[in-house]
Amino acid sequence: MAARTDDTGWTLNFRRAGLRGPEFGELWRFRELAYFLALRDVKIRYKQAAFGIGWAVLQPLLAMAVFTVVFGRIANVDSQGMRYEVFAYVGITAWTYVSTSVTKQAAVLVENSSLVTKIYFPRILAPLASALSGLIDLVLALSLMALLVPIYDVDVVAIRLLTLPLWIAALVPISLGVGLWLSALNVRFRDVNHAVPFLIQLWLFISPVVYASSAVDPPLSYLYAINPTVAAIDGLRWALLGTPLSGSLILISCVSTATLLAGGVLYFQRSERRFADVI
Repeated sequence: MAARTDDTGWTLNFRRAGLRGPEFGELWRFRELAYFLALRDVKIRYKQAAFGIGWAVLQPLLAMAVFTVVFGRIANVDSQGMRYEVFAYVGITAWTYVSTSVTKQAAVLVENSSLVTKIYFPRILAPLASALSGLIDLVLALSLMALLVPIYDVDVVAIRLLTLPLWIAALVPISLGVGLWLSALNVRFRDVNHAVPFLIQLWLFISPVVYASSAVDPPLSYLYAINPTVAAIDGLRWALLGTPLSGSLILISCVSTATLLAGGVLYFQRSERRFADVI
């Protein structure tokens, strides 16, 4: 942003056209709005719900039971030497966060159209707040591992466990990178709302949720690792369960995540100035 003072003494602010990244000073000034939007999202999600925030644990737990029967017993999917129940649960909790967060981000601008058109704020805070609010559910769901670990006799190593916050944090840029693209596109093309559930289903089957990424053999595995969820899910399983971790696949997936997020930010920022006109 540049500033210029005219003859009347007023200071005029204007933005340069073209590709630009977020202005972090401005984002910091509006941090309370991001907090309010995230808090409101959590309250709305569990308002008048019989189980309340318990759904954060109940949903992945029920999914674990179904996946264990279908993929662990019937399909006999390899779980890298771990009991399939805990193997699947870690993948499901990570995937539930990503899929839910991306779905919410895709619709957040349209659902808050009155806010977008009436007041100024960095619009990127809306999808960011949706991404951050889901972390509460994720942490609660992963906390159940404290019970599953002794039940399924998982050998937990403290040094690996210390990296857990890093892998949890890695899920945020994944969901935000995809969410920024979809939220900006959804303002222009409402077809996105209809396409998102289908795309999320496809993404599930090409992510290491119900199977291990090691099931994909080289050289196809290097192409497979372009999927940004590979690093985060494999990292979570390594930290909690001690399953094998491929450094090359992690690197490829991390580069893919960074590219996806950078592209999402730039596209969102470029599209932002038209939101109020077309929403």
